Amino acid sequence: MNITVADLLKNISSYNSNIEELEIIRKAYDYASYLHDGQTRQSGEPYVTHPLNVAYILSDMHADTDTICAALLHDVLEDTTATKEDISSLFNDEVAELVDGVTKISKMNFSSKAECNLANTRKIILGLTEDVRIIIIKLADRLHNMRTLEFKSEFKQKENSLETMEIFVPLAYYIGAYRIKSELEDISFRYLKPDKYLELLDKMEKSDISNSRCLEEMLFDINEILSCNSIPHEIKVRTKNIYGIYKRLEEGHKMSDIHDLLSLKIMVDEIKNCYVAMGLIHSKYKPINDKFKDYICNPKTNLYSSLHTTVFGPDEKLVQTQIRTFDMDKIASFGLTAYWDINKGLAREVMQEDLKTKSQLFKSLTDINLMFKDNQDFVTQIKSELFADKIYIYTSNGRVIELPKGSNIIDFACYSGIEHILVGAKVNDELVPLDYELKNKDRVISLIDDLSFGYRSDWIDKANTTFAKKKLMRLG
Repeated sequence: MNITVADLLKNISSYNSNIEELEIIRKAYDYASYLHDGQTRQSGEPYVTHPLNVAYILSDMHADTDTICAALLHDVLEDTTATKEDISSLFNDEVAELVDGVTKISKMNFSSKAECNLANTRKIILGLTEDVRIIIIKLADRLHNMRTLEFKSEFKQKENSLETMEIFVPLAYYIGAYRIKSELEDISFRYLKPDKYLELLDKMEKSDISNSRCLEEMLFDINEILSCNSIPHEIKVRTKNIYGIYKRLEEGHKMSDIHDLLSLKIMVDEIKNCYVAMGLIHSKYKPINDKFKDYICNPKTNLYSSLHTTVFGPDEKLVQTQIRTFDMDKIASFGLTAYWDINKGLAREVMQEDLKTKSQLFKSLTDINLMFKDNQDFVTQIKSELFADKIYIYTSNGRVIELPKGSNIIDFACYSGIEHILVGAKVNDELVPLDYELKNKDRVISLIDDLSFGYRSDWIDKANTTFAKKKLMRLG
């Protein structure tokens, strides 16, 4: 699809009818077009089509005017004669800071390309701590670049895909941007393992056909049930992304074991009706008890909230249903970027505050940044601790704590805030040593003593996460 500035302005006007702001966005496009005049992409298109598409992706998220302007101008500091002062003067300081935040550090400051890449990776990741919109623009930028990756050499395709999986997919996960995360995963997977991608795509298409009658019947039945009980609702079919299926198969599951290949998303008006709807659905379709998850009571660390229940549907098929409010669905699809819709006018402040207070990533990122001055060490630690697989641990009162894979009891205590009174622990009702490596879904009962003399000096070496080590150092 060839996006024009008229398309962009039309998309924005659907959620922002302020004429003055639309004129500012038009001004940003005209300035970018002027600065990039004569520059082309590898596809042969005028270069300005790239920032225009990045801005359009953000307009689908209902981004604010400053973010849209920054997206249109995101390459001008790197590729043209424009300066940060020029942008600040023509627009405002906030737009200038956002553009500066997404601009790569000059190669002239480094002795090698590898050193420059590491410094830029660090800058991208730390953008989260300054203004989450920097990361959102970078994700939109990467998404458009991945969508047009066919114009790159095979080597660059694989190199960009690997970097996307290692850096940008985890960043999208942490801000809850599920749609971007899924598309980045699938595009990257297509270039990294093309044969496997096509094989799974074919299986998915056949699965869609075989499951269509079952889902149509369930859609009709659930719609009738909720309507008869006067619950405002909307129902959609959710298809699991291809890379998500690949991961499950690599873990040893069979295709028939993946109950959320196709699932139903049920949106209702309020939290109370999520539980009412679940009860009504269970009265029609019997649930599998061990497949129930309550992410409303225990939201994920990226703010995801929903009820998940797998039921026996028609034709003896197992179907996952996800039940959530309309606002929860916006956050499930777009993560923090949904705040542009939910918290109009205050979105940026609420985004940053929630990231700072509710996300463990923010705290861990700050600690890792302080402890690792070398860019290589910083990036390595981020990948191994924050961007690696996660485990979910249950506390004695049912709270769920997300930890990096490889965490032990000491790490768990530090994340739980009880490291100063911990004297022991049971995992799944069995006493374990404090350096016991936790496994996904372990249930931990902390043995505490308010008169304990605090942590032991050897705990710093035994802890596996930077967050725990830093916390223990402060206690010392």
